[in-house]
Amino acid sequence: MSPPSTAPSHRRLNAADYRTLVLSALGGALEFYDFIIFVFFVTVLGHLFFPPGIPDWLVQLQAFGIFAAGYLARPLGGIVLAHFGDTLGRKRMFTLSIFLMALSTLGIAFLPSYQSIGIAAPVLLLAMRVLQGAAIGGEVPGAWVFVSEHVPAGRVGLACGILTCGLTSGILLGSLVATAINRGFSPADIHDWAWRIPFLLGGVFGFCAVYLRSWLEETPIFKEMKVRKALAAELPVKLVMRRYAPQVLLSMALTWMLSAAIVVVILMTPTLLQTRYGISAA
Repeated sequence: MSPPSTAPSHRRLNAADYRTLVLSALGGALEFYDFIIFVFFVTVLGHLFFPPGIPDWLVQLQAFGIFAAGYLARPLGGIVLAHFGDTLGRKRMFTLSIFLMALSTLGIAFLPSYQSIGIAAPVLLLAMRVLQGAAIGGEVPGAWVFVSEHVPAGRVGLACGILTCGLTSGILLGSLVATAINRGFSPADIHDWAWRIPFLLGGVFGFCAVYLRSWLEETPIFKEMKVRKALAAELPVKLVMRRYAPQVLLSMALTWMLSAAIVVVILMTPTLLQTRYGISAA
């Protein structure tokens, strides 16, 4: 855990603050895009990465199971990256999270199908998805901490609100890219090769975001903690659970509700409409 920002609480956000916000939100939006684009092509991925001849409902179940694995990996990523963020630096872990996301997304773009390598295909897809989940599990809390330690204490709420808006714009970006792919290519082309395009774009732009984050400065609070030799000696999750267990459980419940609503209403509904009611993806 970190103390409040040392910046004067009364001042407005300045150019340096907005620069930090923009670079943080841009990278976060690309990371959310990488995490979400999977679900827009889950039907195609299901048929490519699982054995042919099994019922469609089982294909969908297995594909969405791999999608869900990313969510299950998020807490692990958050715990691990938070610990090293408190010991090695916020900026390092903030950059590492988007590097892992870009690497795993690019990995999905180049994965061979079940027809090529058999059971190794869904196993590798699952591994890439878990890595994506761990990356975004460290990205979101890392972004909030990174920004809140840069801006004045009195502007933390505003800054984190702007940041979160930027992060979630990655979902919109993913839906726009998926729509463009479905409009620009035939179903046969998408099945054969065009499904790889959004993952390829996500990986390439993710590495661009890694470079952009190299321009960010380490937070003043971490620098001060390092000088005072007050870096964390134990896992942050242990300290948080010991002091704030009720608040953590409440926030977990609210987050589960929000995530479930987003996944069901925004992400899974298009697939349901396509497979159940025959509505065109484009």
